[in-house]
Amino acid sequence: MKAVIQHEFGDSHVLQLAEVETPTLNEEEVLIRTALTSVNYADIKSRKGNKGKGKFPFTLGLDAAGTIVEAGESSGFEVGDRVIAFPIGGSYAEYVKAHKHLTFKIPESLCFEQAAAMPTVSILSYILLHEIGQVKKSDTIVVHSGAGGVGSMLVQLAKLAGVENVIATVGNLNKEDYVKRMGADRVCKYDTFSEEILQQTDGKGAQVIFDSVAGEVTTASLDCLALYGTLVQFGNSSGSAGHFKTSDVHSSCRNVKGFSLGTTRKHRPDMLAPAAEQVIDLFASGKVKLPIAKIFDLSEAAQAHDLIESRKYEGKVLIRV
Repeated sequence: MKAVIQHEFGDSHVLQLAEVETPTLNEEEVLIRTALTSVNYADIKSRKGNKGKGKFPFTLGLDAAGTIVEAGESSGFEVGDRVIAFPIGGSYAEYVKAHKHLTFKIPESLCFEQAAAMPTVSILSYILLHEIGQVKKSDTIVVHSGAGGVGSMLVQLAKLAGVENVIATVGNLNKEDYVKRMGADRVCKYDTFSEEILQQTDGKGAQVIFDSVAGEVTTASLDCLALYGTLVQFGNSSGSAGHFKTSDVHSSCRNVKGFSLGTTRKHRPDMLAPAAEQVIDLFASGKVKLPIAKIFDLSEAAQAHDLIESRKYEGKVLIRV
């Protein structure tokens, strides 16, 4: 089968289309003929080696949408089932295998393009909003990187849940119209959001802030986090660690919560099924949707990565296999 592999860390040119062996299954796994896979910022970090050592060659990709062509006896799936999944060993490939706990059926009414766009960003966003952030309708919330995949989903899910005041941040205000179409009530730039939020809330600050950027954005987030508020930290796309002091939280009764979908896939996969069921229903019913920035062919994985790194896109970038 064809797959995109890399033999070293580096720029996008290290991504090479190659012939590799089709995965073999155990009784709790399924083999999926990939229709499309999404490109996530975590793929960029893995390609560069920012996430630790790699065992070469390896294939990138966190999630996939496709059709089951082989099912292990104890998997609970059948050949022909349409699914989304978090595969074992990467998803930039014609065929991928996945464990039954990380594979979820999708209805015929859900097209593969939307199905491929949703797994990582929508399941993550649902858990962040409802379980980690425990957002209430009356809250003012801040969603950093509002034009990205997770940001687009967090904004939509928050408005769908009835949250009254959703503020999103962007690096460039040319993305303001897009983020407002997703449902944001206000859009700010990273360098001014803290002051604007304090001004808008009469100095009280936001109840929940979702931070996938880290670095200086974390510091500025704490400057505008309300008493008893929650900072939800789930990434560091800036490449820099965010810092806070114990005095930032104890006297103000604020808290910082961390969450990683990758850690949860590995150690608590049971947490994902309820969220997956909810977001699959939302996508299938058309209540939420992810705009597709561009779809690349498998042979164009390097160009897909270049687009992600340029940050000159809105929504999700997909690879058609």
